[in-house]
Amino acid sequence: MIDSSIFQHKQAAFHTLGCKLNFSETSEMSRRMAEVGFERVDFDSRADVYVINTCSVTEEANRKCRQMIKRCIKRNADAFIVVTGCYAQLEPQQVAAIEGVDLVLGSNEKNDIVEHLSNLQKKKDTDIVAGEIMKDKAFKPSFSSGDRTRSFLKIQDGCDYFCSYCTIPFARGTSRSDTIENTIAEARCAAQHGAKEIILTGVNIGDFGHRNGESFLQLVEALEGVSGVERYRISSIEPNLLTEDIIRHVSQSSKFMPHFHVPLQSGSDAVLQLMRRRYDKAFFADKIACIKHYMPHAFIGIDVIVGVNGETEECFNESHKFIESIDFSQLHVFTYSERPNTMALKIKPVVPIPERHRRNAVLHDLSEERRIAFYKNFIGSEATILVESSEKEGKMSGFTENYLKVEIPSHPELTNTIQRVRLDMLTLDKQAIVGTLI
Repeated sequence: MIDSSIFQHKQAAFHTLGCKLNFSETSEMSRRMAEVGFERVDFDSRADVYVINTCSVTEEANRKCRQMIKRCIKRNADAFIVVTGCYAQLEPQQVAAIEGVDLVLGSNEKNDIVEHLSNLQKKKDTDIVAGEIMKDKAFKPSFSSGDRTRSFLKIQDGCDYFCSYCTIPFARGTSRSDTIENTIAEARCAAQHGAKEIILTGVNIGDFGHRNGESFLQLVEALEGVSGVERYRISSIEPNLLTEDIIRHVSQSSKFMPHFHVPLQSGSDAVLQLMRRRYDKAFFADKIACIKHYMPHAFIGIDVIVGVNGETEECFNESHKFIESIDFSQLHVFTYSERPNTMALKIKPVVPIPERHRRNAVLHDLSEERRIAFYKNFIGSEATILVESSEKEGKMSGFTENYLKVEIPSHPELTNTIQRVRLDMLTLDKQAIVGTLI
């Protein structure tokens, strides 16, 4: 039994690096710690315990983790510091060697954080609790709370794909998910915490239910009946798992938003093969065309990685040309970063880092051009937004059904409500649309 009396009136601060999935898991840790007496405070505050939930998708993510640890120590040299997440799972000894770290928790141990906090006394040697993630078949649900308007609902974890550049399977294990019944219960709980919008998240969400005879489409259909939730968004989903039935359902739904995030990674078939992706560019183009057939107004975000080993200049130019040819709304461009123990390390040629950054800039410019053009298509029309809390003095914002960011005059009483707006003009920085309440 845990003596929770030692946690009473203790303050805990949390910092999340990386993906939406990490945000949902950080919230879960926060709630579990609150149950035994911890008070959550801002990460910039002086706290008794700091919890850093890490990402390891790039070396830059690892660097940010180390930077966050140093910030914690600067605020309170006596604080108990916990590091968890993908970096902690992949490199536990490396993380433990960072001065000031007291506890390293692996990916599947984070939900049991309270059991590992002990007496919060700093020790000479760092405790490491990180199991063999590839052998762990248990799914541990979570959802984010604290942002009243939306919640990231974890519906799946792990991945069976083993793309050549990626360490995610080694950090999170093989694909697994809960039952539809239990996932619906989590969605109801998120709604009870005030979420009007839920984003379905995971590592490979289209793989939901494959081990127990259920499917992602069946989950999507079942979620329609959860009262209190007015909007759903599907986070990143693999193109080979985004079926026409799913697209058709979203097009007919009043709750699922016309907003898709589909990873392409490269528009060169040769590079896609080197990456061990499960489609070619023609398949991907057909998938985007299918979305636009059912929902011409849909927002489509696409992930692309530039500068991977084997991406010659010819391959990049091919990729650039292909991306220009498809009807997307925004790119999320990632610069390739070598990851230990991945098959991509054996692939040649290696793209020089300055050239990787140049390619990133080329696609970033294309992305901004397309995003602004997409926004302009809707100027003068009407839409609904889920109003978020005040962002800057005198203004509030929210997103339309198809993910246009809209700024309106501040009306705090409208927070977390659906409001109809007229879309008047782009803001000066072109990052949003100025809207008028109707």
